[in-house]
Amino acid sequence: MPTLRYPFFIVICILFVFFSCKDAPEKKYPDVKTVEEEIRSFQLAEGFTVRNVAAEPQIVMPVSMAIDEDGITYVVQMSDYPFIADAVNGKCSIKVLLDQNDDGVYDSSILFVGKVPDITSVIPCKKGLLVTAAPHIFYMKDTTGDFVADKIDTLFSGFFTGNSEAQITNLTYGLDNWIYANNHGQAGQVTYLPQAGSAPLSMGGHDFRFRPDKGLYEAESGTGQYGLALNDFNHRFYTQNTLHIQTSPIAWRYLHRHDALASYRADKNISDHDLEMFQLTPPPYWRKVRSERRQHTYDSLKLNQTEWPDKHFTGASGATFYGGDAFPKEYYGSIFTGDVAGNLVHRDVLTRNEDDIVYTASRGGKEKDKEFLASTDSWFRPATFYSGPDGNLFLIDMYRQHIETPVSIPEDLKAGMDFYAGNDKGRIYLITPADYDRKNYKKPNLSKAATTELVALLAHPNVWWRTTAQRLMVERQDKSVAAALRELFQTAAEPYAKLRALYTLDGLDALTAEDITIALNDKAPGVREHGIMLAEKFPALAGEIVKAIDEPAKFVVFQAVLSAGNLSKDKAIPALVHALDKYSADSLFTVAVLTSEPGISAAMLPALEKAGYFKTDGKFKQEYVAAVAYASGFRDDAGSAPALMKLLSSPGVTENSAWEKSVISGLMRGVKASKRTKHSAELTAVIKKLAEKTKDEGLQKLLSAS
Repeated sequence: MPTLRYPFFIVICILFVFFSCKDAPEKKYPDVKTVEEEIRSFQLAEGFTVRNVAAEPQIVMPVSMAIDEDGITYVVQMSDYPFIADAVNGKCSIKVLLDQNDDGVYDSSILFVGKVPDITSVIPCKKGLLVTAAPHIFYMKDTTGDFVADKIDTLFSGFFTGNSEAQITNLTYGLDNWIYANNHGQAGQVTYLPQAGSAPLSMGGHDFRFRPDKGLYEAESGTGQYGLALNDFNHRFYTQNTLHIQTSPIAWRYLHRHDALASYRADKNISDHDLEMFQLTPPPYWRKVRSERRQHTYDSLKLNQTEWPDKHFTGASGATFYGGDAFPKEYYGSIFTGDVAGNLVHRDVLTRNEDDIVYTASRGGKEKDKEFLASTDSWFRPATFYSGPDGNLFLIDMYRQHIETPVSIPEDLKAGMDFYAGNDKGRIYLITPADYDRKNYKKPNLSKAATTELVALLAHPNVWWRTTAQRLMVERQDKSVAAALRELFQTAAEPYAKLRALYTLDGLDALTAEDITIALNDKAPGVREHGIMLAEKFPALAGEIVKAIDEPAKFVVFQAVLSAGNLSKDKAIPALVHALDKYSADSLFTVAVLTSEPGISAAMLPALEKAGYFKTDGKFKQEYVAAVAYASGFRDDAGSAPALMKLLSSPGVTENSAWEKSVISGLMRGVKASKRTKHSAELTAVIKKLAEKTKDEGLQKLLSAS
C-alpha cells in the first residue's frame, strides 16, 4: 500500500502546477535586456558593426548629444519624460562624458547641469552650450574648467510647454550661420530677453531660427517634430511621427512676404516609399488593442482608413544627416531616422537632379526589403543620432519599456504599464564600418587652433570639422583670414568647401559683390543657387537674379523666382511672368511667384496676357488666376478687381469659362476670408457684374450680405 503514495503525490503536484499557471496573469510586456543582450538583438547592415560606448548608470534616458571643438561630449538626459515636467523642480540634466584613456569608450561622467525641466537638445556655442528647455532657450557655460555650468543666461522664452514630444528642440548650426530648431508648429509668444522690450514672435504653425551673433530671430517654414537634418546645401529635412522625412521648399521669409495667400502650408513629404518599415518586433499589447478598436470604429463608419499597429512609421524620430568620412562613400549624405515604436533605424538616400526642385528620399540599394538596423528587443528606442568627428555615427538609445505619452493611451489599457520602466536605463552606441581602425583618429583640439588653420578645415571631408571650424571663425570675428577664405572659395574642388568659405565670409561681414558674381558663374548648380540667395544683399546684382530665370538647373531657377520677388515691381514682374510662362505645369513655381507682392498683384495679368499665358489652359494656370482673385477679394485693393474683369473680357479668355470660374472662386474665398461686411465700390461693381452674367448664387449672397 505505501507504494501508492508517490504516484498520488505526483498527480497532486501536476494539478497544482497546472492550475497555478492557468490562473497566473499573462505577461504583456517583455523584460529588460543587458547591453550585451541588446547588441545581440541587432540586425545591422552588412559591413558594419556596433559598439556600446556609454550606458546606465553612467547615463540615463539620453535623447541628444553634441561634441564641442575640443572633443568634449555633452548628453541630454530627459528624465521628465513622459509626464509634464514640474516647472520648478525639473528632472532633466546634461552630462559631460569623458574618454580619459582615448579608447573610444566613455569612462567617466560629470553633471554639467541638473534639475532643469524639459531639456531636449544642445549645441556648442561660444565656449558653452545653447540648450532648448521649453519654454526657454538657454546659454550655459562652465567658466572655471570643472565641467559644471556656473553661467546660465535665458536667451529666449515663451515656447510651448505641453506635450514633451512636440516642444522646441533639435538645435542645428546651418551653413548660413543661422541656428535652426524644430517647434512642431506649436503656439507661443517668444521674446528675446537680451533685447529689452523686443516684440514677441508668434510661434503657431512654424519652426524657428536665430543668429546669436547678430541678435536676430524669426520664424522658419515647417512643422518638424523630433529630428532635424541640414545637408551640404542647407536644405532642411525633418521628422514627424508618421511622416519620417519632410522638407519645406519655400523658406518663411519668402512664404510670408504678404498676408494674401489662401494657404501657407509649407511641409512636403519627399519619401517615395511611404509609411512601410520592416519591423522585427510585434506591436505592444496596448497598441495592438487600441488599433483594433480604432479600426472597428473606422469600419463601422465605412471610412476608407487603416490603423496600422506595426510595420508602418508611427514613432519616427531623430532625422540626422550623415556627413562623416568613415563610412563607404555611398552612405555620405544619407538621412538616418529612428522609429522608436518600431525599434529600428531607417536610412534614406537623397537625390535631386537638375530637373528637380526638391529632393526625393529613397531606400538604400541594399535596404529595399529591410532596415539599416532593426532589433528584436522592444526596449530599443533609437531617439536620435550624431555624426561625429571620427567620421562614424553615434546612436542614442533611450532604452525603456514604453515610449508613448500616457495621454494617448486609453485608461483601461494603462493597467499593467509601468511608464517609469527604463528611467534608470540609457545607452549610446557607435556604428562603424567593420574594418574601422580608431588608431587613425585624432581627437579635436580646435579651441587652440589658429584661425588660419580653421580655414583649411572648411574643406575637410567630414562635416563635423567643417561646421565646427566655420562656427569658431564666425565667433572669433577675425577678419584677417578673409583673403585666405576667398582663395579657398575660388580654388576648392568640392561645392561644400566653396559654400563654407562663402558663408564664413558672410559671417565675418566680408562678403563682396565680386564674390557673389563668381558664385553665380560656378559650375556647381548648388553654389549658383546660394549665389542667387546672397545676391539679394547687393542691389547692383538685381540683373543677375533676373538673368538666372533662364538657368539650366530647375532648382536654381526656383531660387531665382523667390529672390526676384524681393525686387521692385518694374524688375520683378517681367522676370516672374517669364518664369510662370516657362514653368506653367509646375505647382511649386506658381506658389513661388504668388509669395511675392509683385507676383500676386493684378499688375501681373496684362503682362501675362501679353506673353500669351492665357492662350492655353492648365490646372496651375487656373490656380494662379484664382489666387490673384483671392488676394483681390481679401484686400479689396484699388484697381485689382477691375483688372480681373478686364482680363475676363480679353480675346481668348472669354471663350473659356474656366477662367471665369477661377476668378469667381478666388474672389468669393478672399472676400469671406477678409470677414468684411462692406466692400469698395470697385469690388462691389465687379461682383455685381459677375453675378448678373453668371447667375452664381455665391456671388448673389455676397452682394446681399454687404
